[in-house]
Amino acid sequence: MDPKSLRYSPSHEWVSLDGEIATIGISRFAVDQLTDLIVIELPAVGTKLTAGKSFGEVESVKAVSDLYAPVSGEVVEVNSPVVSDVQLLAQDPYTVGWLIKVRVDDPTAVASLMDHAAYEKKVAEDVH
Repeated sequence: MDPKSLRYSPSHEWVSLDGEIATIGISRFAVDQLTDLIVIELPAVGTKLTAGKSFGEVESVKAVSDLYAPVSGEVVEVNSPVVSDVQLLAQDPYTVGWLIKVRVDDPTAVASLMDHAAYEKKVAEDVH
């Protein structure tokens, strides 16, 4: 996926919406901040997510970090290869490293997330 076409949450999750199905992952910036990834925990299919609430965690040598749902909805697919080999997330968080797919409760909610330019600006401010 092209990072420039995605929407982003302040906690570094990205969303790609196709109809009512949102593919969710975390940004390259977030992966780079975590450094050496060890394990990831993701919700089961059928789990209901609430925007802004934790839906899993990623553990690195530095810390355990929560993953936050950028939208509300029901998990319809989990990227099992990433759960088995978290290095796929490190290699490419936008294609092979996506995390979950969610049937969103309100597809218009995605529009309230940051576009790529706004996200890049936020990252630059966070770094300084």
